[in-house]
Amino acid sequence: MTDRLWNRLLSIRNGADALRRTEAEAAMTLYGPVASARGGFVLAQVGQSLDGRVATPSGDARDISGPDGLAHLHRCRALVDAVIVGIGTVQNDNPRLSVREVSGPSPTRVVIDCRGELTGDEGLFHDGGAPVIVIQGHDAQKTMHSADVVQLARGAAGLDPNDILESLAQRGLKRILVEGGARTIARFIDANLVDRLHVAIAPVIIGSGPCGISLPPIAQLCNAHRPAAEVYSLGSDVLFDCRLKSEDRSEVRKSEKIRMADDAYAIVAANL
Repeated sequence: MTDRLWNRLLSIRNGADALRRTEAEAAMTLYGPVASARGGFVLAQVGQSLDGRVATPSGDARDISGPDGLAHLHRCRALVDAVIVGIGTVQNDNPRLSVREVSGPSPTRVVIDCRGELTGDEGLFHDGGAPVIVIQGHDAQKTMHSADVVQLARGAAGLDPNDILESLAQRGLKRILVEGGARTIARFIDANLVDRLHVAIAPVIIGSGPCGISLPPIAQLCNAHRPAAEVYSLGSDVLFDCRLKSEDRSEVRKSEKIRMADDAYAIVAANL
């Protein structure tokens, strides 16, 4: 990523420029679809270890992603309107959900708190950062004075991800990053609402602990998600950019492209 490319992506994000089909830079291929989205776009992001873990059994999730993986996550935040996390992420990680590593706007922060368990003492309510929206079930009793509280119908399976996106779109928030945790990301994937899934893998082995995505079990691999994907070297981490909305499960992916996320990149095609 260069300053020139990043400033151009921010210009596209703000509607002052347009993405051109002829652009071949890896950075534009990776981030361009997010920056140029206008009618609604959902990106899910997972940062994990080589063995698919996102934290230790005690919940320590700090420093899993390397510096380049962290910069990638902050670029994604800067290109969207809102970032969604579940209550577990807020309670365990105390995230700021800002764009400290890059220049650009911080997204509106959205916390899914179905049963109204947040106390209001959590850091993101008092850090002076971007606005916070709390999504609760219709029967939650707690009111947050430091956040915009949205109450939605709660069914047996919890809140409907479609309702969450609709409520955000009504507030002008259409480009969405679903950042965590595993169950929150899985709910949006299972509802077929995720356009792109970014899985950033860091060269670390944790050995045990929670996984990055937790979908309902399947009996046969033929029923597994097999999205078309491109693989980018970020430097400290390797990123899989998966197209979930355009996947065709009747076809086996024929190739993957490995790109260097730089102005000059190499493409290696591998038949699978």
